[in-house]
Amino acid sequence: MIKKLLFIIFISSFSISFSQEQYYNDVNLQLTGIDLKDALAAKIIGTHSNPLSYTPGVWEASKVTDKDTDTSKVVLIYGWENGTDQDDTNDRTRDNTFQDGSSSSSMLWNREHVFSKSLANPSLVTNNPGAGTDAHNLRPADKNRNSERNNYKFAFGNGNSGRSSITYNGPDGANTRGWYPGDEWKGDVSRIIMYMYLRYGDQCLPTNVGVGDKQFTPDEMIDLFLKWNREDPVSDFEKVRNIYHENTSNTYAQGNRNPFIDNPFLATRIWGGDNAEDTWGIYTSSDTEAPSTPTNVTLSNITLTSIDVSWDEATDNIGVTQYQVYVNDVLTKQTTTATSASITGLETNTTYNFKVIAKDLINKSEASNIVTGKTLADTTPPSVPTNVTITDITDSSFNVHWSASSDNNEVVGYDIFVDATFKASTTATTYAIIGLSTTTTYSITVLAKDADDNKSAQSTAVNATTTDGASGGAASELFITEYVEGDGGTNKAIEIVNLTGRTVNLSGYVLKLERNGASVWTTPLALNSGTVQSIVPGDVFVVGNGDNSAPELQPNSAANPTGQVDLVQPNIQDTAYGQPVNFNGDDAVALFKDDVLIDIIGVFGSSANFAENVTLRRNGDISAPNTTFDLQGEWTAFPENTFDGIGSHTSTLSTQNIIFESFKMFPNPTNGNRIYFSVTEDATIKIYNVLGKLVQTSEVTKSKNSIDISDFTKGIYLLQINSGKQFITKKLIKN
Repeated sequence: MIKKLLFIIFISSFSISFSQEQYYNDVNLQLTGIDLKDALAAKIIGTHSNPLSYTPGVWEASKVTDKDTDTSKVVLIYGWENGTDQDDTNDRTRDNTFQDGSSSSSMLWNREHVFSKSLANPSLVTNNPGAGTDAHNLRPADKNRNSERNNYKFAFGNGNSGRSSITYNGPDGANTRGWYPGDEWKGDVSRIIMYMYLRYGDQCLPTNVGVGDKQFTPDEMIDLFLKWNREDPVSDFEKVRNIYHENTSNTYAQGNRNPFIDNPFLATRIWGGDNAEDTWGIYTSSDTEAPSTPTNVTLSNITLTSIDVSWDEATDNIGVTQYQVYVNDVLTKQTTTATSASITGLETNTTYNFKVIAKDLINKSEASNIVTGKTLADTTPPSVPTNVTITDITDSSFNVHWSASSDNNEVVGYDIFVDATFKASTTATTYAIIGLSTTTTYSITVLAKDADDNKSAQSTAVNATTTDGASGGAASELFITEYVEGDGGTNKAIEIVNLTGRTVNLSGYVLKLERNGASVWTTPLALNSGTVQSIVPGDVFVVGNGDNSAPELQPNSAANPTGQVDLVQPNIQDTAYGQPVNFNGDDAVALFKDDVLIDIIGVFGSSANFAENVTLRRNGDISAPNTTFDLQGEWTAFPENTFDGIGSHTSTLSTQNIIFESFKMFPNPTNGNRIYFSVTEDATIKIYNVLGKLVQTSEVTKSKNSIDISDFTKGIYLLQINSGKQFITKKLIKN
């Protein structure tokens, strides 16, 4: 660990104490567990007498408490070097006058929240003094490096600060990589998180800000922060901050201290785990005698997935505070004074070794003798799936649904059979079968299976016949039809079409981005996160960046009748500045359904430019998504800033004649009671409201070329114009 530096400014003013501070004289430090936690929380809350403002309070405090030995500079959390390379963001110090004033300069520092604002519940705010302006949680940081930290949870790592290899379900989806603060700063971070938890309780839960395990603590503390607190000792740098903030004669002092800086062992005494440093020497020096070894370890109540363990009570000169149960040498369960534990979540028909260790506040006993036990074998199959139904039938696909099966252990999946031939496996209770032939009858059955591969019998067969393809819907799924990578940095949009012939609910549909060939899908955007929740047959759904300047790439309204965007992704820090709709020509963009890739633009894992400053439009004869990007075979490129096709898609499906090239609808917007059409072929017009409800169906011809809309209220309507196997969708605004 890099040795943290004590600020020269304080050397003559303060002495760094290694004994118990007088601040804690009225706290009963002999308490343990939650009792000690509550006592310390009451102390730091009661002495927080001067809540600081975000500006100027925390700014000014930071310039004093976070000074470097060169007093013209501040020390930057997450940094590790001082200008010897070409990367400004990893600097450990910065001129204290380079404060961030919303400039685009790369050499700025800001007072940044260590406990990320958005990870608190409710989120931390800075407009009034409170949790969001607590100086113990605000440290100088390079502006851009902190942006890289984003709102990722802290996670295990080593070396300098950066993204962790540990993943969790977060801003980038199920494989979001956490953030490692760096070897020098991990102890600081852990003690800040502990302070915020005591000071603000459930608003600042450690489980919300770090990736770790809480099963061995009495509340929401996780093992990650206990480990960091133990491994990275308190620095003089941290102690100076505590000294400054206790002294309310300092203009920007809060009045309270961080107890875990004063003595890291307080965390051990509250939450357990291996011993951190006892800087006061009031705990670790008083007891050197370990408890006796637990005896008579016995196993009972053995099931498919659990075994109960019991043992005789151990003795200790002061008192046993905890028992630890190890399964195959892995700490699996902890108790307080109970002498039994139920070990669950085991695999069936598997042998396990058990041992028990006793602990007092300081010492551990020797491990007990190892006792071996084996879970029961599972030979019982799940129940047969019932209520098999088929919906959303098209000429090439349909959806199969069924009721969940039950099992004595756990159902892990289902196998689907088409005409008695295995088709696919899934863990869900629905499956979309695609690639079928038109006007063909298929027989569908489903079976359930458990973790031991016991399989149920197949369900009762259900038959379904695909359509003849003349209904206007030939696609099995939604797919991307337009990709706009315009100029101005943010003129970006993605268009998605529904050619399935049915209204599609957007629940489960997500856009994701892969940046610069990094081979990681990031920043998922749920398509149903806006006001539009479904797409009617033939309609398109457009997602745009919040900073788009082109009118077509903004929402439709009476003031902007040319707008085509249905969902806006704001271009702000919390969305990583508009991701996934801030792509460049070398970034892959993909459509997912229930976390399964459906369609893609670009090549995953490649950083080659494929669509820089162009508009890509899906060819009209494409009627299905493709998980392999085929630029030459499926897409046509148009010049930069081509927006005239966004908001509608003409599909030729199985015919080569494009009859809608001369189609016109007028007036639009309208405040009248009738709209007119110019068509070259007879067409059926279906009108839907914004909720996806069909409100009118009319026929138009060359001679009968208008429809009555006098019963329509003011608002936006979607018109699907069908002719043969072709259809397009237009938006109508009635004022």
